[in-house]
Amino acid sequence: MIILGVDPGTNITGYGLIEYTNNKFRRISHGVINLPSSKPIPERLKIIYDELSNLLKIYKPDEFAIETAFYGKNVQSVMKIGYARGVSILAAIHNKIPASEYSPREVKKAVVGRGAASKDQVSYMVKAILNVKKIKFKPDESDALAIALCHAFRLKAPTFKKSKSWKEFVEANPNRVIK
Repeated sequence: MIILGVDPGTNITGYGLIEYTNNKFRRISHGVINLPSSKPIPERLKIIYDELSNLLKIYKPDEFAIETAFYGKNVQSVMKIGYARGVSILAAIHNKIPASEYSPREVKKAVVGRGAASKDQVSYMVKAILNVKKIKFKPDESDALAIALCHAFRLKAPTFKKSKSWKEFVEANPNRVIK
């Protein structure tokens, strides 16, 4: 299974493609889409859409994962990231690729084990999981690869129906209870 992870932004959008087969991960490609600050937002959004559409056509991923917007103090920044997310998701949907979203905290917890991990910790773990030592990732690249890894971890993790009581949990999951 091939997964495209995207770290959206209107200055830089990171992307990372991984292959997940037989519980093993392989890095396929990664990079950034540099968006000229001299261009207006609509033109930058078109660049994001076109570049991601091109990647989707070349690599034909099975899944698409993107980071949700981080809610900061600057409303304009959040809106711009929302625009970048929108065109990124649209590129996936137009190419008939299912799209999933993960919060920054969820991605960090999946990859590092801590939701408050630093960018350096995320990059270190991405390198360790993908077994790449000599590559120096740009922060947006390692974040995008982390998003793809998070999605892979979520796909392989079993899903459990939330129980309303302990009794209901035991009945639904007898193999998880030691008697």
